[in-house]
Amino acid sequence: MALLPEGKADPGHYSGGYGGGGHDSAGHYTWENLYQTEPTASELIAGGADAVYVISAPGLLLRQEEPYTEAICQLVGDYRPSILLFGATNFGLSLAPRVAARLGTGLTANCTVLEVDPASGILLTTRPAFGENIMATIACPERRPQMATIRPHAIRPLPPDPRRRGEIMRFFRDFAAPRARVVGVFKEDHQQEIDISEARVIVSGGRGVGSEESLQLLEELAGLLGGVVAASRPLVDAGWIPESRQVGQSGKIVSPRLYIACGISGAIQHTAGMDSSDIIVAINKDPDAPIFGIANYGIVGDLHKIIPALIRELKRDSHANSFA
Repeated sequence: MALLPEGKADPGHYSGGYGGGGHDSAGHYTWENLYQTEPTASELIAGGADAVYVISAPGLLLRQEEPYTEAICQLVGDYRPSILLFGATNFGLSLAPRVAARLGTGLTANCTVLEVDPASGILLTTRPAFGENIMATIACPERRPQMATIRPHAIRPLPPDPRRRGEIMRFFRDFAAPRARVVGVFKEDHQQEIDISEARVIVSGGRGVGSEESLQLLEELAGLLGGVVAASRPLVDAGWIPESRQVGQSGKIVSPRLYIACGISGAIQHTAGMDSSDIIVAINKDPDAPIFGIANYGIVGDLHKIIPALIRELKRDSHANSFA
């Protein structure tokens, strides 16, 4: 479903929200915030949606949970979907619980894996639990719709097919003014902030990096490949790298073309955030490290010797940045 505000607004005030997708014969929906109707609706159909539902209302001009909750619940009442999915963005994590409470159903938050039982049609949602030490699979067999929020980049989109055809349905609604009043909207400057979830090349460090100074090796390697540096949780906990660059269950989910894991053992808390990468290269001195189980290429050895050797070779290779 697409939720559209009526009229124009500064897109910088409204940078997208929860999930994207469509509807099928079983009544499965996903949702997408957007401003421009036709191009984005067409893109959703090309990406696999059979139907896109567009709601236009003045109350949706600003991202406020009350009118969005009202809009979604009205449409759910009309079409009674079996599954309702939101992206686990800041707005999605705030909106989805309100919708679930209004509809009297359950909600699984921050999922990393979604499956549908082919026999029962029940949605199986997997997410970190118990201090992110295990992965729990949760079902909601009794109440409908079954609801979940999905971590960004947890699921790869289908390749777009511009030949697909689907239905775009429009609704014009008006809602009561929300109780919370917006007194101002301010833009934040994120130009200096690196978004690792959008990177095509990631060089990631773990406990085996050994020291904060050794991160300079990772920075140099990433620079030669046109990539960025990320890390597993121990380096973030040590204060060596910002939390915004943490990969894993408690960090960000990434799916770059190339992921180089340096000194990372491969615990599930980390691999759940990067195992969908196109190519995974692991560097670890422990030949039995679990990371080698998911790596396309593995190098057993001391990263403090291997990375400088890679840097020297890349500096001699004019095609070093071919992944970028």
